[in-house]
Amino acid sequence: MARPIVAIIGRPNVGKSTLFNRMIGWKKAIVDPQSGLTRDRLYGVADWRGREFTVVDTAGLDLDGAKDSSRAAIEAQSKIAIDQADVIVFLLDVRQGLTPIDRDIARMLRTSRRNLIVAANKADSPSERHLAHEVSELGFDEPSLISAQHGLGVGELLDRVIGVLPRPDEAAPADDNADRLAIMGRPNVGKSSLLNALLGDERALVSPTPGTTRDPIDTELSFDGVPVVLIDTAGIRRKSSSRDRLERYSLLRGIHAMERADVVLLVIDASAGVLAQDQHVAGYALEAGKGLVIVVNKIDLVEPDMRMLAYWRKALASDFKFAAYAPVVAVSAKTKVGIPSILPVALEVVGQRRIKMPSNELNRVLRDAFVEHPPPSFKGRRLKLTYATQAGDQTPTVVMFVNDTNLLHFSYRRYLEKKVRDRFGLVGNPLKLVLRAEETRRSRARAAK
Repeated sequence: MARPIVAIIGRPNVGKSTLFNRMIGWKKAIVDPQSGLTRDRLYGVADWRGREFTVVDTAGLDLDGAKDSSRAAIEAQSKIAIDQADVIVFLLDVRQGLTPIDRDIARMLRTSRRNLIVAANKADSPSERHLAHEVSELGFDEPSLISAQHGLGVGELLDRVIGVLPRPDEAAPADDNADRLAIMGRPNVGKSSLLNALLGDERALVSPTPGTTRDPIDTELSFDGVPVVLIDTAGIRRKSSSRDRLERYSLLRGIHAMERADVVLLVIDASAGVLAQDQHVAGYALEAGKGLVIVVNKIDLVEPDMRMLAYWRKALASDFKFAAYAPVVAVSAKTKVGIPSILPVALEVVGQRRIKMPSNELNRVLRDAFVEHPPPSFKGRRLKLTYATQAGDQTPTVVMFVNDTNLLHFSYRRYLEKKVRDRFGLVGNPLKLVLRAEETRRSRARAAK
């Protein structure tokens, strides 16, 4: 089921990235006093009171300083973000009051017909309500006064956000019988050509079916008897001087598609190399619990020694070290080299998502890992494992019952993940280790009696 999208909108330097980091719980976005530092959109998954949703950190809108085509490009960016979001958080600066840019953005948002929540940031003291009377002029509801930096009022803001999110039963369930692959990537990396090349496989029986008005077109096919849905998320292509601005926002169109997929085929241009946006998409796919296959396209445009799969596995190791378990394929959609390997690799990743880890074997692997390399001691205490089991989740998830959930160091977490992967594989998929206090398991056991 696709997660709803919450987009943070506002002019530069009002604290959007700080609020984004606060919402997702870690410092993923770069925060700096210099305005306009967010060059690419960042995506993250937030979890508040049991509701998961996607948070989008957008670049600041400077409508007041933009002129002619530049202003039109920025407004086009805004429209994409607004149209794709389920909820918009309109962020203002409580210390500066309303500016002409804020009023311009407000006029744009008023016609969006989206759930809108106004948040007044940098209210480090509850008594700072300098902006409240001005916001009423805009015709919106009472703003949430927050301090994203210190966390003040953010909980109340999140309560308002989940209060207007679409209910889980309002989302259309995905077809459980088909493996869903989303083709993602920057504009002009060859996504559409890759889709056409995949559909040209003589073993593929194809029937096009339209998606919803918000989602890209889905294409159903049967590959060696396995039902597959390819979700095409073609990027925006505009012949204008403001192309770079538009490309920052193009991938938001594919977020719903990514959420509906089992595996993301991240397409990279071999002739251009890896860019930050490629890493952002890969990071979000893994954070969202999706499988990942890195598809290096256009190898026909590079030197012969750069066309080998071994070359790209080595070359991408540093750029995607956070996804070292993601398989890589090197192809040319134009010449069809490597195309037959994509679907088998992707379907293998889907299959790895469904691996069952027997509790007895899983506990043996983890206990052996604890013995082989004991966890570090913290203030005289050491992490102890009581029991582990696989959770019934679409993403491979291991629940560990321990003596203290605060004793797992991130380096030891990586060590345990590696041990589980060494035994069970899980190629191309993120692995979630969820810690629960032993008292929780005992309470559940007593309640079951």
